[in-house]
Amino acid sequence: MRLRHRLLAVLVGVLCGAGTLSAQAAEPELIDRVLAVVDEDPILQSEVTQIVELRMVDRVEGENERALRRRILDQLIEQRLRFHEIDSFGFVELPTAEVEEGYARIRGRFANDREFAERLKELGLEADSLRQLVARQLMVLTFVDERLGPRVFVDLDDIRAYYDQTLVPEMRRRGATPPPLQQVRESIRVVLKEERLNTEIASWTEELRRLADVEDYFDEIEDTLPGVVATVGGPANPG
Repeated sequence: MRLRHRLLAVLVGVLCGAGTLSAQAAEPELIDRVLAVVDEDPILQSEVTQIVELRMVDRVEGENERALRRRILDQLIEQRLRFHEIDSFGFVELPTAEVEEGYARIRGRFANDREFAERLKELGLEADSLRQLVARQLMVLTFVDERLGPRVFVDLDDIRAYYDQTLVPEMRRRGATPPPLQQVRESIRVVLKEERLNTEIASWTEELRRLADVEDYFDEIEDTLPGVVATVGGPANPG
């Protein structure tokens, strides 16, 4: 628990201003908080906020803000676990074109370049910083596909079983005529491969979590009133 105690102390003043303050300078404001730590690698509240504000994760129907942020933090913890594993293998950088494509998808969620640029400015993000974030996510996906993909195999018996037991009954329930198996065979293969790959990913991530030191402060931080501003050496004050 030594790490936990140390981090709780850091929460009071993490990322509080830059540089050394003179004796006459005002007390710096708390500008960020640690929501979780994965093997001493912190995940900041601002990282969750960036994903929310850049619309990088779709909100589930009926999901409130707290539940969305909780889900994003869980995803960031899993991503950090996987990235640490990738880093131990010395994974190479991705082609620039793939990073730019991912960057463009995020840009496409905004009405125009001006709105996008303003949102980046509000979040304190440079375009290159966002590209680095995209690259990290893509590196995880590429590594997962190369490492776990070969474990996933779908044969013709699997495809026929899915067709007979899932696709056909579902289409008949909807009053539709099922297409011939040959017409949808490759689509079924893709669906089954994705399902099985997700199962492999979940199993691998659970093993990484079991071996890692993960500290989660979400309930301690996100349950506080929004707009709270704290200063080093002083109590928190409503913003």
